[in-house]
Formats: sequence, C-alpha cells, structure tokens
Amino acid sequence: MKNYTFLLLTMCFLSLSSFKPDMPAYKLFDSQGKEIKYKKMIKELGNAEIVLFGEYHNNPIAHWLELEVTKSLYDSMNGKLIMGAEMFEADNQLIIDEYMNDFISRDKFEAECRLWSNYDTDYEPLIRFAKDSAVHFVATNIPRRYASIVHKKGIDTLDKLSDEAKRFIAPLPIEFDPDSVLIAKMGGMMGKSPLPIAKAQAIKDATMGFFITKNFTAGHLFIHYNGSFHSDDDGGIRKYLQIYQPGMKVKTITTVSQEDIDKLSDEYLGKADYIICVPTDMTKTYVGMRR
Repeated sequence: MKNYTFLLLTMCFLSLSSFKPDMPAYKLFDSQGKEIKYKKMIKELGNAEIVLFGEYHNNPIAHWLELEVTKSLYDSMNGKLIMGAEMFEADNQLIIDEYMNDFISRDKFEAECRLWSNYDTDYEPLIRFAKDSAVHFVATNIPRRYASIVHKKGIDTLDKLSDEAKRFIAPLPIEFDPDSVLIAKMGGMMGKSPLPIAKAQAIKDATMGFFITKNFTAGHLFIHYNGSFHSDDDGGIRKYLQIYQPGMKVKTITTVSQEDIDKLSDEYLGKADYIICVPTDMTKTYVGMRR
C-alpha cells in the first residue's frame, strides 16, 4: 500500500510539473527596471501627495489595477483620499457632485455627463467606489470643445472666451515650451506639423494639473487617472503641478506593453516611478476610438 501511495504521488508530481508555470497578466517594476512587490509600491505611494496613474485607455489590467490601487490607498490613508480623472470634464463637476450626493439618479448622471464609450467597463467601478466610500471625485479635464478650439484655431483664441467659460480652463496664458519633448513626440506620432496638436495637449495637461492642485487637501492623497501620455517622462501634468504648487510630492505610474514581461525593456526605464508591464496580446476593452 505504501509503494502504491508513493507511486501515485510521484505520478501526480510529474503530471503537475509538466504544465507550464503560471502566466502572469502583468509585472510591476520600479523606474530602474527592478521588479517590485505591489505592497511595497502601495507603501511608497502613501508618502506622496499626488499619484498620477497613467493607463492605456483600452487595457483591462490597467483599469483593474486602478481600482485595486485606489482601494489599497484608501485603506492605507484611512479614507483620506481624493480621486480625479482625465475622462471627466471640468464643466461636469456639478453633475458628478449631484450624483454623488444622490440629488440625481444614475440614469440622469450618465445621460448628461458626456461619458466615454468605455465608461461602463472601465470607469464606472471607480465612480461607484467613490460614491460608496464618500470620496470626493474631481472632473479635471478641459471641456473637449475648448481643446478643439486650440487645435483648430490656436491657443490664443481661448482669450476671447467669456469669464464663465474660462472657469473650466487653467489660468491663461499657460506655460508652453515650443522646443519641448512633447513637440517631438507629437511630430513622430502624427507625421505632420505637431504644434497645434501639442498645444491642445498642453492645455489639457495644464487644466488637469490646475484642478488637481485646486482640489487638493493637505493630509490627503489625490489619485488621478489619465492616459499614460499625460504623465510619462516627468512631463505633462506633472510639470504643471510643479508650476501651480511647487514642491508638491508626486509619484507616477505608467502602463507599457511588451511580448516578454519578465524583464522591462530599456526603452521604458525612467518613464515613471512605477511601471505596469502587460503582455502585448492582452485583450482590449474596446477597439478603435475611445469615445
């Protein structure tokens, strides 16, 4: 009987060992490319005042981790958390507040808030968490109609807007460096004159940075969700945060994709303080335009 049991256990071991090891959906690295544990990242993020979470808009791992990181920080900060997002425009803050305080229904909120097309799968869980936890949620982005004006007619056109309209934009004029890395990036992406697009991008970054600092409360941690392009490489929103409130302690997270996630590619080193690396064949939450 003992020999039979030993043989059975041996066969089970050999059978299990023939399977491939677990296939992780992501790996987490620090800025230098060293793998880091989730709990250690959360502990370090707790020392910041602002956390910029850079996502791929259609990546389910990034969206899942946004919610998990938010829950972890809420616990570690004893509820002293503020949430905000690129996906909500500043002129919709009243609608968000009314929904959070149960003055309007979920249907009214969703009908009037100009939500992105992937809201239900990717951002509704964050809104629900904020509502259930009584966490202030800030709409930080410039209304898209004004960003479109910058792209089509130039950034100086914003000066002609009414004072009421300017309430939803960063104070004008914004600082803009025509020789910035952003310009080079936009040129490479678009294959044409990048300046108008880069200025539209800059007014978004400035506005998000402005509303983050405007709604920040000392002793709290503000976590902000945005496309990784808005906070990578120590630029974008992060640059404007230091303009509006110098010395603010900011940490960044970004999302990258590569075939083999065991080792972070050199091209992603230094892109953010923490780097979520996901396989390139990860499923997408949508295909095509984000809205």
